[in-house]
Amino acid sequence: MNSIILKGRAKINLTLDVVGKRDNGYHDLKMIMQTVNLYDTIYIRKTKVLGVRLKSNYSWLPTNEKNIAYKAAELFFKESGIDGGVAIEITKRIPVAAGLAGGSTDAAATLVGLNRLYETHYSKEKLMEMGLQLGADVPFCIARGTMLAEGIGEELTPLTPMPTTYVVLVKPPFSASTAAVYKELDINNIKEHPKTDVVIQALEEGNVQEIANNMSNVLEDVTISMYPEIAKIKEEFMQQGAMGTMMSGSGSTVFGLFETEEAAQKACKYFKVNHDIREVYVTTTYSPSSSNTKLHQNRKKGPRRRGVK
Repeated sequence: MNSIILKGRAKINLTLDVVGKRDNGYHDLKMIMQTVNLYDTIYIRKTKVLGVRLKSNYSWLPTNEKNIAYKAAELFFKESGIDGGVAIEITKRIPVAAGLAGGSTDAAATLVGLNRLYETHYSKEKLMEMGLQLGADVPFCIARGTMLAEGIGEELTPLTPMPTTYVVLVKPPFSASTAAVYKELDINNIKEHPKTDVVIQALEEGNVQEIANNMSNVLEDVTISMYPEIAKIKEEFMQQGAMGTMMSGSGSTVFGLFETEEAAQKACKYFKVNHDIREVYVTTTYSPSSSNTKLHQNRKKGPRRRGVK
């Protein structure tokens, strides 16, 4: 096999809680992460020329070591000891710098793809350990599904898969800086922590409305103070009949859960027409068949890239 095509799927947070801060400045998190079916396409091809070449459909996207997928390929060759060459082509669909793990999922797909191309037979756990060197979201993007994430996001415990649910993603025409949001967060001033255990119970019961009712993100107040439009989008999601709505990650994407595709498409059209927002997507939740496999990363070493100081 000389080439492979993979889907790097986006993620949303059903809950996001900050439960502490470490001496090194990183925050301890407790959150429920969920894969969705909005994806980037990653095409990887072996080349006779050694090294990594990368290109994307976004002309402004870095194509060197500043790109996390490029770094993932370099890491793979370093860890495996293989003198290889690859050309990587990324077709981006996931909004960039949006709280959807778009870069992390490209890196995850790159590691998975190279593992298959070069038949190194690394386990999923091994790939997740490698991914953690790139960023705290990369292990989840390799595991995928419905997970409780703790630590800095790398300690993953599989949860009951979320029932297939329609999701509308709205990425306003601005990006929130993860580092800036965490810098402004005062963990001693968090008004209300998410009811993570209630959402876990609702997942076990397959009760999507209860999940929607209890979605919560402690970063919202900080990001909304910077970008009030996020609060307006949330309000309008509910007006459009969403079961529940929340900001994903540190923003700026806001999503709503819907019972039917018809309702989701109607909301999508509303935001495109009334807000003139280009990046609005209708998708569904995703659960891999292997989501019941026990995967637990518990590494003390922090990632190289994580803007949560």
